[in-house]
Amino acid sequence: MVVRSFEGVEPEIADSAYVDDAAVVIGDVQIGPEASVWPNTTLRGDHGPLVVGEGANVQDGATLHETVEIAPYATIGHTAIVHNCVVEERAMVGMGAVVLDDALVGARSLVGAGSVVTEGTEVPSETLVAGTPAEVIKKVDSKDSVWTKAGDRYVELSRRHSADSERID
Repeated sequence: MVVRSFEGVEPEIADSAYVDDAAVVIGDVQIGPEASVWPNTTLRGDHGPLVVGEGANVQDGATLHETVEIAPYATIGHTAIVHNCVVEERAMVGMGAVVLDDALVGARSLVGAGSVVTEGTEVPSETLVAGTPAEVIKKVDSKDSVWTKAGDRYVELSRRHSADSERID
């Protein structure tokens, strides 16, 4: 993995977090306990702090930049771009989705795969949004939803990866 400082600010990674060897973590980045950062992700904290909360997961190929807060147990899907925004607790940004400046993705909500949440958009809690630009499709019952439990599943998966991290050259 590439973990390096920027202008004297070093990333802070909790001991129980999992950061894959193929991830890039630069500058003002905080990765919380039991959070996971997967292969080919880029967390670039050179223009504002990035916070990946406890149990949150940032999946393969995702990019986080500018000031970003990923709340506990939230999920950032494969190849998503999250820029200068907030993703609240147990929300999911779907695969290939884009969340732009000053947007807020509400708790336990779901941004559909490939959707674009435009600047300044506020996604209400417990809703499904989709499209370009993303629009509310419906309210959802997040009590037993798959996406709100993804953080828990990824905590367990990251433990398995940590235990089985032998390199094969």
